[in-house]
Amino acid sequence: MPAPTIALIGAGRMGAALVRGWLASGTGSPIIIVDPAPSEDVSLWASTGKVTLNPAPEPADIVVLCVKPQVFASTIEPTSPFIGPDTLILSVMAGILLKQLASSFGSSRIVRAMPNTPGAIGQGVTVISAPPGADPADIDAATGLLSALGVVEGPIDEKLIPAATGVSGSGPAYVFLLAEMMALAGEAEGLPADLSARLARRTVEGAAALMASTGDTPDALRKAVTSPGGTTEAALDILMDEGGMPILMRKALRAAANRERDLSRQKD
Repeated sequence: MPAPTIALIGAGRMGAALVRGWLASGTGSPIIIVDPAPSEDVSLWASTGKVTLNPAPEPADIVVLCVKPQVFASTIEPTSPFIGPDTLILSVMAGILLKQLASSFGSSRIVRAMPNTPGAIGQGVTVISAPPGADPADIDAATGLLSALGVVEGPIDEKLIPAATGVSGSGPAYVFLLAEMMALAGEAEGLPADLSARLARRTVEGAAALMASTGDTPDALRKAVTSPGGTTEAALDILMDEGGMPILMRKALRAAANRERDLSRQKD
């Protein structure tokens, strides 16, 4: 049985990361890219015959929608010729609901994905959702394609996508902010700015690597490095007091989830 033809609509940073992973894995699937302003990488792949760029449209086995949600409406008409009665649609767009995708393309073979930015280097986590009764083969196909970005979780109920967006979709920015604030706090204590920035960045990188390598829970790791009466405990007493990080994080995640819900309603 021949490998399925994949048509990628939109090859920005995340779309290009997907293609990079597909090419590296040697799936054997013919890859079509539709992008009016292809990057140098995409143009190179096309010139070397690895992908087909902006061909005349015809139905593909799988269509991956990877455009900004703000331009989704304008892509429906040019994308429709790539979608046949047996085409699986994989959406990598925030705020576009399964029912909106189904009504736009007249198909129920849809999987919705919410990746995060570390997927650009294959270290991301992607959460997927599908309609009730979705074919397990469609879930497997979508999971296989998205594994190019890293770990795939789900499928989960679409109602949980806003919460997942708050945790993993927006989550990398929280970690970047943590490193940024640690560096500024070190500078305020007298460290040279460049040294403080290096210490903060490397500490965040190392802590993440330690968590990944041990498999221990974050709270277990936190407790393991917190000596009674020590410097870490003194800092955590501030971070975890009333109105500190636990409450702030809950408020932040709720704001992100609510914003995702608002965007979905605006596009409904």
